Amino acid sequence: MGPDFEMEKAAMAVGKARVAGVDEVGRGPLAGPVTAAAVVLDPACIPEGLNDSKQLSIKKRIYLADLLKECAEISIAHASVEEIEQHNILRASHIAMCRALAGLPHPPDHVLIDGSMIPHGLNVSAQPVVKGDTRCLSISAASIVAKICRDRLMVDLAQQHPGYGWETNMGYGSKSHMSALQNLGPTPHHRRTFKPVHNMLYQDKNLRS
Repeated sequence: MGPDFEMEKAAMAVGKARVAGVDEVGRGPLAGPVTAAAVVLDPACIPEGLNDSKQLSIKKRIYLADLLKECAEISIAHASVEEIEQHNILRASHIAMCRALAGLPHPPDHVLIDGSMIPHGLNVSAQPVVKGDTRCLSISAASIVAKICRDRLMVDLAQQHPGYGWETNMGYGSKSHMSALQNLGPTPHHRRTFKPVHNMLYQDKNLRS
């Protein structure tokens, strides 16, 4: 059983014509921004095969993202490493979600948000949906678009900072990434408040003093 359009239909039935799905990607990595997408699907043109991006192959994600660009309203936004460090990863992901919603060409009447919380300061009718990317088509669409965008961004950053394997690990703490972090040290794109990076910096500081 994949995601369906029932939550969107329920909102539309009570007069909320424009329903946006919102999801973020990149809460777990040690490097790079957190990325959110907001998607308003056209009920008459929903691509088949939408699902949680983690359950799809790269090829399928790219194919669906291209289809979505043709028939849905999409907005993508980020919260930077500095913002992740200044606030925390949850707050930063909510900032990215609010930015993505603000970037839609027309404001939504209702928002379906992946997770258990509504971002602070969101001034629109909203509903959190736990495991929304596997239950709700609009959120599935947002998860796909956000994942494609962030992955491409990490591939670009990998070319600027070779050795960390970001083109394959996307900033997550893989064995090769941890080894590179130990040998090469952190880049400006590493999240210094995240434990593995923080511990390495602290350890390095102790060794030098």
